[in-house]
Amino acid sequence: MQDWPDLPLDAWWATLDTLNRWMQVVGKIRMALTPPVNHWWHVPLYVSARGLTTSIIPLGGRWFEMELDFIDHQLHIRTSDGAMKDVALAPRTVADFHDEVFARLKELTIDCTIWTMPVECENPIPLDRDVQHKSYDAEYAQRFWRALARTHDVFSAFRGEFIGKCSPVHFFWGSFDLAVTRFSGRRAPQREDADPVTREAYSHEVSSAGFWPGDSRLPRASFYSYAAPEPQGFRAMPVRPAAAYYNEPLGGFYLHYDDLRSAENPEQMLLDFCRTTYAAAAECGRWDRAALERS
Repeated sequence: MQDWPDLPLDAWWATLDTLNRWMQVVGKIRMALTPPVNHWWHVPLYVSARGLTTSIIPLGGRWFEMELDFIDHQLHIRTSDGAMKDVALAPRTVADFHDEVFARLKELTIDCTIWTMPVECENPIPLDRDVQHKSYDAEYAQRFWRALARTHDVFSAFRGEFIGKCSPVHFFWGSFDLAVTRFSGRRAPQREDADPVTREAYSHEVSSAGFWPGDSRLPRASFYSYAAPEPQGFRAMPVRPAAAYYNEPLGGFYLHYDDLRSAENPEQMLLDFCRTTYAAAAECGRWDRAALERS
């Protein structure tokens, strides 16, 4: 079994910035053509055996899928009638990637229009005009996918312990994190000052765990866990492992990826982090744990 790969943010920051925007091209295509699902669950990508996939997208009697393959470093576009087109994952501008993706879609008679402004990233430039971001380090792109896949295994086991409403383990291409979210079953107070995206995402009480490569606010890969709305006493609750802490600016418990990598049993450490931070949210929020958890 492969170890958890080293992911120092300063070594692949430029690649991350470019990859984030490429994934927004792919993700926005999925969002444009997929029927809406509550909490924006029609938007994310999913970890696959080779990278990240959109899963099946309907085309009115046909279907297609787009997969970012971080082994062969290609974007595969496959249709249900057997056709396939590839777009190379290599050093190239976001605009060039955008234009080739849509050229390949046209060849496959797939008609789609997206809003080209990227979201949830610094220095947003329309995707079809972005010639600034053009880095791609294949080694670090593959390392990131391997870290996502290892995390996916643990999150899937954690998800299986819950019998209430729970999200898939999915990758949000805007915030660039892999997440799994549990629901108490109760509606959350209306967020009158929130934008429509946030209001829909947090319409119900949640406890969410995730993995994130970091950005300028916290320039190191980390696991996180938060409750929304955050119940009184949550941030003071004891959680495991000892390296976990409450991050006041970001609003949740955090465990740095490097602390997990150096552990004797990283998978158990991550599972402990997920379980104890969820327990903190459920206890402080007075969830009906007996009805929601597998005995």
